[in-house]
Amino acid sequence: MPEAASARAAGIPHGALYGTLAVQTLCTMAAYSMSVAAPEVAAELGIPGSTVGYYISMVYGFGMISAIASPGFIHRFGPIRINQYCLLTAMASLLVAALGGTVALIAFSAFVIGTGYGATAPASSYILARRTPPSVVNLVFAIRQTGVPLGGVLAGIVMPPLLLAVGWRNAMLAELVPMTILLIMLQWLRGAYDSDRDPGRPLFPGGPLRPLRLIVEVAELRLLSAVSFVYSGAQLCFGAFMVVYLTERAGFPLVSAGLGLAVYQVAAVTSRVVLGWVADRWISPRVLLGAQGVVMAGAAVVTGFFGPDWPLPAILAVCAVAGATASGFTGLAYAEYARIGGPSRAAEVTSVGAFSMFLGVMVMPSLFSVVIGATGSYAAAFNAVAVSAVLCGMALLLSRPGTAPAVRP
Repeated sequence: MPEAASARAAGIPHGALYGTLAVQTLCTMAAYSMSVAAPEVAAELGIPGSTVGYYISMVYGFGMISAIASPGFIHRFGPIRINQYCLLTAMASLLVAALGGTVALIAFSAFVIGTGYGATAPASSYILARRTPPSVVNLVFAIRQTGVPLGGVLAGIVMPPLLLAVGWRNAMLAELVPMTILLIMLQWLRGAYDSDRDPGRPLFPGGPLRPLRLIVEVAELRLLSAVSFVYSGAQLCFGAFMVVYLTERAGFPLVSAGLGLAVYQVAAVTSRVVLGWVADRWISPRVLLGAQGVVMAGAAVVTGFFGPDWPLPAILAVCAVAGATASGFTGLAYAEYARIGGPSRAAEVTSVGAFSMFLGVMVMPSLFSVVIGATGSYAAAFNAVAVSAVLCGMALLLSRPGTAPAVRP
């Protein structure tokens, strides 16, 4: 397509990149705010704080649906409009939770944000795949994918003092201010980035689950989706269980355990950008993704040996390696999804990627808990993660690297 080719040669689409990065960051912050506010919300409603896990599962569960259903909407209304919709669902979710304040309405707020959350990656990939020069495509996708850990970091930094100062309801309402500003600013980008929308396009050509059939049709996509499932699941196994594991089993104080999680998150943010830069210059993204699986497996095995006699610097070093691999892969993965789909099918193929990652987030932490319950050993659970990761990593390393789109326009 001549327009797409000229746009790709023109340079990095800075407006779309940083606009969609901001949407992902604020939407993720909104989703994770309930986790930060869980103690206060649970005390007010008289429910266990641990039930926040159901909230996150609901967000990602409905996010899977919105991801796989999003391509038709992206083509018909434009990717910037869909990003605005994602932002609106996050804002509506905060309003429902803060103004309702009942168990049923908080559960409903998870559904509301989930109906948009899954569409963020396909919408941004559609823009970036069509307008990013090949020489920087991995770096651009990596920068965009820092929005997820950045949103988690913002929730952890901004929400606690707000909770103490104004309470959990007002703290959530305060998030509406930057979201409203961003919503208005995105409107300025519509002329440039939604110009190729097709108002007459059917929303579900071939059925709402048509993108999932691509997994059956395209072998390269099957492998990448399996890798995405395992890596994203491993990411949550590390992140969700690190603090409780270090405190309950390894005997570390809460502050030290929290520091380990912080190092994990910081490594996730920085590694995404670094790996994207490396992939554009020296090593193919497929090889890097495969190597991440092997190194991730090693980090998982070592993590299972943590104990009270371990020095804190060694713990933090392993946490950094785990964050750089288990949480640092998504930018490279989405760049590969965009390559497989090509400019015309980036939304469809990326929706499969988001679906696979969200499914891993939902399934693997639960299996991790099952293994711990059955064996009484965190080491066994981390070893199971290691086996899954190394198999996926080796499969990528032994596969033939692709350079051109694998899905027909």
